[in-house]
Amino acid sequence: MNKNLRTRGIVIASVTVLCLIAMFGPWHKQKDYSRTAGDFFRPSKLRQNLSENIKLGLDLKGGTHLVMQVQADDYIKAITGGNRDKAEDELKNAEKDGIKFTAVRVPRNGVLVVETPDASKHSEIKDKLLRFIDGSEWEVSTSTDPAAVTFTLTNAAANRIRREATEQAKTIIEQRIDQFGVAEPTVQLHGREENHQILVQMPGVDNPEKVKELIKGEARLDFRHVPKEFNLISPGGSLEPHSTEEGAKAALGAAADKEVLPNRQMNADGSSESGYYVVDKAPIITGNELREARGVQSQDRFGYEVSFALKPVGAEKFGNWTGNNVGNYLGVVLNNEIKSVAVVNSRIDDQGRIEGQFTQQQVEYLGLVLKSGALPAKIVYLEERTVGPSLGADSIRQGLRASIFGLALVVLTMLVYYRISGVNAVIALVLNLVFLLAGMAMFGATLTLPGIAGVILTIGMAVDSNVLIFERIREELRAGKIVKSAVATGFDKALTTIIDTHVTTIVSAAFLYAFGTGPIKGFAVTLTIGLLANLFTAVYVSRSMFMWLLNRGGRRAETLSI
Repeated sequence: MNKNLRTRGIVIASVTVLCLIAMFGPWHKQKDYSRTAGDFFRPSKLRQNLSENIKLGLDLKGGTHLVMQVQADDYIKAITGGNRDKAEDELKNAEKDGIKFTAVRVPRNGVLVVETPDASKHSEIKDKLLRFIDGSEWEVSTSTDPAAVTFTLTNAAANRIRREATEQAKTIIEQRIDQFGVAEPTVQLHGREENHQILVQMPGVDNPEKVKELIKGEARLDFRHVPKEFNLISPGGSLEPHSTEEGAKAALGAAADKEVLPNRQMNADGSSESGYYVVDKAPIITGNELREARGVQSQDRFGYEVSFALKPVGAEKFGNWTGNNVGNYLGVVLNNEIKSVAVVNSRIDDQGRIEGQFTQQQVEYLGLVLKSGALPAKIVYLEERTVGPSLGADSIRQGLRASIFGLALVVLTMLVYYRISGVNAVIALVLNLVFLLAGMAMFGATLTLPGIAGVILTIGMAVDSNVLIFERIREELRAGKIVKSAVATGFDKALTTIIDTHVTTIVSAAFLYAFGTGPIKGFAVTLTIGLLANLFTAVYVSRSMFMWLLNRGGRRAETLSI
């Protein structure tokens, strides 16, 4: 055996062994040192590893398909309402400068109207409010009857805000589903841009309602000052809530920067507590400044709590406030309910915890939702479709049956038509399938029903490559060339055509991947991996087998069965 052929044999054997390891290796589980080496080579263990390494899509594994729509106009409504509150506060502070206003209204989404008794102050009102309202996105107009300054959100800005709301919702949904532990989920924009729809596919999920609850769940967290002078003091000197909402509102009086929130918390002794606190409207920090949040076992009492860590900017604000308010009370507000009120004993920087009457499942859920943030707008479900595991298993059986039947016909045809050389093609074809599955395992690709179609198409193109090579060799033999020269010339002439066809198909697959949906992407990935494997098997492996066949026993073959 010459050196070149030996090198080719080592390369092919090494690649094949690596691919078999990639297919059947136990990569997704921790090592179990109690098992012997033989345990890892049992057929049942190998099948289990293969099923873990080759991930199945929704149509094969079963799962849930959801199409949801983001109510993007709610985001515009929230922005308009926030600008209204800012405008009102700004104008109240400006009254000492002689700038009077009657009311700040939001007649419709994206429109802010400042009513004034003096039209001569319109220019000053406009300049003052444009400090925080972007003049490039809000058109400003004035009127004298009635006297008012109107800010109207432009169509371009409104469309941008809707797109941002949809993209933000998609990102948050991705984070929540990833933290939920769904394997190989698909989360992508769906349909026309102006429809603001998101497609979610979750293979293997047997409880879609739980995931829907996680997706839609809101967790608006903030920390508020709970002032002593507006709440009750117990005989022991600790802060207590008002027993009724009416009592809290009476204590609130005309304080515009305070509000009443219900109290739902659990005391250290295990007793529950309810009532109403008066708190500052403006939060010290919000949930957007959280860096980490997770459910943990309580350290000093029975039950569970949420441990959190803050981002640097939030930690600085929180540290400054707690450092300046030692002895005052701080409330943890979740979804407009007070979950915990505690006295500030010392400066708190970037670490804290939320205590309450939580179960383990509740704190795990709350930690996930807090960590991913609140959705920018409400979502509604337009379509829900569940694929059962039995239907997916039936698709697998039919797909495998079609693949095996097609492969058997191809093998039979190649053996009958090309005789001994057909064995060469069959071996290259089998290796092609091994390399394809190994590639999917290594790259974490998901096998879908269209992906099985890609496998079948790959088989067809692999056979086409071998037919092209064999026919070129036949042409050279008919022209009178010796066997070795005919084989070399046949491969050389076919190489350019094979590369051209494969490259153009891979480019088409790239476009399918870039612009297609989940199943189409699966088809594109499977086809691309199969084509790359076919280039190696049809050109390198097949030629190496011909070289071995023509040089076995140290003698050059005078004839070739083709």
